[in-house]
Formats: sequence, structure tokens, C-alpha cells
Amino acid sequence: LTMSLCGDSLDVYSGNDDQILPILSLGGAGVISVLSNIAPKLTHQICESFFEGNFEESKRLQLENLSLINNLFCDVNPIPVKEAMNMMNMDVRNCRLPLVSLCDANREKLRSSLTQSGLL
Repeated sequence: LTMSLCGDSLDVYSGNDDQILPILSLGGAGVISVLSNIAPKLTHQICESFFEGNFEESKRLQLENLSLINNLFCDVNPIPVKEAMNMMNMDVRNCRLPLVSLCDANREKLRSSLTQSGLL
């Protein structure tokens, strides 16, 4: 609704990594991304492919990485992304209280999706 009311006078950015392509297709200007903390090139490629008119490539990248994106939100932000960054040897340390580490099950899901995406 906001986009239809404001037209080109307001830039809209996706705030959800699982909705990058849908928002761009409605006229969005880009994304404010959690995914880009661990996969900046991938996030850029999703957007760049769309803006260059290569919609199939943008769609492929978005869909191929939905598992990873969903696992980055398996707990309260920024817990999963910090865990992912630590798994990738970025040494961003643990979250401060009241946030706590991921449970073992979510940690393994995240590790699996990072491996599947070629990031580990």
C-alpha cells in the first residue's frame, strides 16, 4: 500500500532476506540484510541480477538459499548470524546477555545450511 501511495517519491527496501526478490519486483530499491553479513556477494548478486533484468538468475539465487536464510532467523536476531560468523572464523564473539547462544539443534541446522551453501 505504501509503495502504491508514494510511487517514486519513497525508496522501499526489503527488511526480510526471504523477500528480497518479491520486494524488488514491486519496485523496491534494495535490501537491509542479515544474510549480507555472511554472504555479501550472494546478496549483491540477487539484487544485481534483478536490476540487470536477469530475473531467472535472481529467482534461482533467492530460492536456492531459502534454507540458509530461514536458519539465520531460527532464533532472535542477531544470535544466529553471530553464530554463523563465528562458525566462519570471523570471531565476532558471543551475544551479550540477555541474549544467549543457539541451542544445539538450531546450531546444527545452521551449520548444515552453511555447509550446503558452500560457506563452510
